[in-house]
Amino acid sequence: MNILFTSSGRRVELLKRAAKAVSKFGGGKIIAADFSSDAPTSRFCDVFEKVPSVLSPDYIPALCDICRRRKIDILIPTIDTELEIIAKFVREFEQLGVLVNISHVEVIRICRDKLLTQKFFEDNGIASPILIDNQLDSSKQKYPLFIKPRYGSSSINALRVNSPKELDFFREYIKDPIVQNFIFGDEYTVDVFCGFDSNPITIVPRLRIAVRSGEILKGRIVRDSHIISETANLVSKLKPFGHITVQCFKNDAGIFFVEVNPRFGGGAPMSIDAGANSIENLIRLKRGEKLSYSDDWRDGIEFSRFDDSVMV
Repeated sequence: MNILFTSSGRRVELLKRAAKAVSKFGGGKIIAADFSSDAPTSRFCDVFEKVPSVLSPDYIPALCDICRRRKIDILIPTIDTELEIIAKFVREFEQLGVLVNISHVEVIRICRDKLLTQKFFEDNGIASPILIDNQLDSSKQKYPLFIKPRYGSSSINALRVNSPKELDFFREYIKDPIVQNFIFGDEYTVDVFCGFDSNPITIVPRLRIAVRSGEILKGRIVRDSHIISETANLVSKLKPFGHITVQCFKNDAGIFFVEVNPRFGGGAPMSIDAGANSIENLIRLKRGEKLSYSDDWRDGIEFSRFDDSVMV
């Protein structure tokens, strides 16, 4: 069972979990592809492939070539900017016998465009922050607010706004900004794996105890039935496939969803180690097995992540 990770970059944790998963099912190779030949993952895979930029017209042909030469069974994209591109060509990969961890292109578009995400939440009665008219007088707003780019990623320029002066500045500084009311409460990432019919197989909430640059540093697995049921409702409306990550806040007023990332998040290895192994689920689907919902994962375990370096 050969697995290809595209735009693999720093996803060393995920590659290590994949290596364990394929060994459990009789072996296979982990292939990492990236634009940069000195990506850290190049030292933690069986085969490394340098590929063109995601934005290059040669990107998809290069991935298809790797799939043919390396006899790839499963392809796992890892960054937002490649998701829609790969989703548009998913049939080409399927014709090569490759299972891609990717949702339908319309699902990707909803998730990548924060305004479409907001509309999806509103149309489906899913609680979320209130959208603020970006043209309203900043002096008449109730603070704090939250601002983020419409097509943002990795929490870049996603900021709390505390005053009219800050709002005026960030509305000029951030391209295509979205302004919302600020939600106080505990922040959660929910790792979800869905089968071919979009029914959830696992739903695992993770409390974000400490975060840096949008990625979790410390987290705790929490079996919160309310978050799980509300996430299941969201998934039933969105209809994704494979592993996705859902972001939400919880406070005394309820649960408020803020975004959906239709890919593996940086903290996904936490849920994998807790027993909700999305990579094993992909392998089982590729093997033709039928999966059903499972809550057989460990509650309450806590993780602390760290940086490392590798000589390139």
